[in-house]
Amino acid sequence: MSINLDALSAKELQALITQAKKRKTTLAKRKPLVAVRKKVMALIKAEGYTVAELFGTGSSAPRAAAPRKAAPRKSTAGSKVAPKYRNPGNSTETWTGRGKQPRWLATLTASGRSLDEFLIK
Repeated sequence: MSINLDALSAKELQALITQAKKRKTTLAKRKPLVAVRKKVMALIKAEGYTVAELFGTGSSAPRAAAPRKAAPRKSTAGSKVAPKYRNPGNSTETWTGRGKQPRWLATLTASGRSLDEFLIK
C-alpha cells in the first residue's frame, strides 16, 4: 500500500495518523502467532483429535480452507461441427447453424424461402 503523503491535507494526515495508531495498538494487544498455535495444538490433543481430522490437512498447523474454484468452461471455439445447411446453387457453400448466417442464406431467407429447405438430409 502506497500513500502519497504530499497530496494529503493536514486534516487527512491527522486522520491517517490516528488510524495507524489504532491499528498499532490492536496489533500490540495480540499474542504472538507461535504462542496461539501452541495453545490450539494443545487443545486439539487434549480433546483427542488430530489436525487432519479437524481441518482436513496433514500439517501440524491449522490452515483456512482454500476457496473452491468453478470448473473451467469448455469452449466450442475451434471445434469442428458438421454442416446443417447447403446452398442449392453452390454445393460447396455450407453452414453449421452456428454464428451469423452466411450471405447466401440470408438473401434466400429474406426473399421468403424457408430455412428448412436448405437442410442437409
